[in-house]
Amino acid sequence: MPILSQSKNLTTNRTIFRLSISPLTQRRLANFRKNKRGYWSLWIFLALFLFSLPAEFIANDKPLLIRFQNNYYSPVLVAYPETVFGGDFETEANYRDTFVRALIENDGWMLWPLIPYSYNTINYNLQTPAPSPPSRGNWLGTDDQARDVVARLIYGFRIAVLFGLILTFFGSIIGILVGAVQGYFGGWVDLLGQRLIEVWSGLPILYLLIILASVVEPNFWWLLGLMLLFSWMGLVGVVRAEFLRARNFDFVRAARALGLSDRKIMMRHVLPNAMVSTLTFLPFILTGSVTVLTSLDFLGFGLPPGSPSLGELLNQGKNNLQAPWLGFTSFFLLSIMLSLLVFIGEAVRDAFDPRKMFDHGRQ
Repeated sequence: MPILSQSKNLTTNRTIFRLSISPLTQRRLANFRKNKRGYWSLWIFLALFLFSLPAEFIANDKPLLIRFQNNYYSPVLVAYPETVFGGDFETEANYRDTFVRALIENDGWMLWPLIPYSYNTINYNLQTPAPSPPSRGNWLGTDDQARDVVARLIYGFRIAVLFGLILTFFGSIIGILVGAVQGYFGGWVDLLGQRLIEVWSGLPILYLLIILASVVEPNFWWLLGLMLLFSWMGLVGVVRAEFLRARNFDFVRAARALGLSDRKIMMRHVLPNAMVSTLTFLPFILTGSVTVLTSLDFLGFGLPPGSPSLGELLNQGKNNLQAPWLGFTSFFLLSIMLSLLVFIGEAVRDAFDPRKMFDHGRQ
């Protein structure tokens, strides 16, 4: 009886969820699930991204938990001086040091992460010169500075995806606003906007990066702000075309005749129509944003030296042809990540394709 009750409740919850969304959204979700390649790519990408988010708890050179003299410590979250564990220095304890480890293990224990290396941890106990090949201690080997490749991949993947998501989000907001204003008002607003975009898009981004990199040391937010100045132009043309097409529709004229303000008409009546084509472009814009950061890091104009970066690891593979695991590892991770994003984009495009929705409804 309890099993039957649980299954009945689950069925009821699914029914309520289906009734809470519109039939059009249900058809789009069905079309998205129908594309098996894109559907499973979404789950695989989410699994990889969620796995990389708590990177400090997966790959770190600090223990997750320490029990010392009946007290518990969490070095991952709090920096403890060496004197807490009976050492001599007031600086933060180096838990990989044999002296500190002996102090703790004599009167307690340490719980280490799955990978006992952070992205900047140098392994001084290598059996071969760096870059060293894959081994039990370093699953994918080390780079030319004796840093663990797996740890740098996890941190680098997280940075690349977060950079792409933030850049795509804010760039899309700006591009949608600019395209909406140009397309809705048209006339001189549209004409002047298009000429300004043509001039702005003609600026050499790489040269600007080279010039600014010689003045300011680039970091994550500096690169994000600079790329945001140019990334918003990708959606302007799509949104502008949708607003130009829809601004003279009968329902827009009726809303204007009823006295609604331009802002309300744009937000409530025209923008939902433009969002269909906009959403289909977002996965591909995300792919381009990730590629931009990787390319800048590969050329040496990206994140600061020492930062975990897929482009920097790819550059190490180019410079160390005698260590093929560096090039193969970065190549396969980038290929898998970008392929997953492209497959997701294709599934989203199919989900919003009106012809496929018509075929689904006819079946």
